[in-house]
Amino acid sequence: MTLPNWITLSRLLALPVLLYCLDNPTTETRTVGLVIFLIAAATDWLDGYLARKLNQVTDLGKFLDPLVDKLLVLAPLLPLIQLGQVPAWGVFLILARELAIAGWRVNKTTITGANIWGKLKTVSQIIAIALLIAPLPVSWQIPAIIAFWISVAFTLISGVIYLLPQKSEQPSAVSQ
Repeated sequence: MTLPNWITLSRLLALPVLLYCLDNPTTETRTVGLVIFLIAAATDWLDGYLARKLNQVTDLGKFLDPLVDKLLVLAPLLPLIQLGQVPAWGVFLILARELAIAGWRVNKTTITGANIWGKLKTVSQIIAIALLIAPLPVSWQIPAIIAFWISVAFTLISGVIYLLPQKSEQPSAVSQ
């Protein structure tokens, strides 16, 4: 197992602690949860960078990294629904996009890298979740929920853009 894959797994192992912090929300646990979330989000960049730099890109990493990324985003959103900070239907839209893309990728032999919309999706999700987790004053609730809806929009746009080029690859049903 390569160092980048271990880093990816560490991100996965951080999730139970993050979920515990959000299940028992106090200023202190939210601060700890925020730090854990931001470190885990930073390791997403780090594992990819090291895999390329050390020439350690593996099939396991190609599978595991996107899966753990999705869990890193969806795991904190679930307790945020329970806390009444985000609506379930907004989280459902994110989940639906992720499942649709994951299902579509199952039949692909090559995995394409993220385009600018995918990167905007990821950054906007990290910012939104960080704002929602952070123990901020009430005056930050509106900016946090706006950031959440921006991330939902980028998530849906990136999903549509990811799938659009594939339409041209499908055989047309023109009758002769």
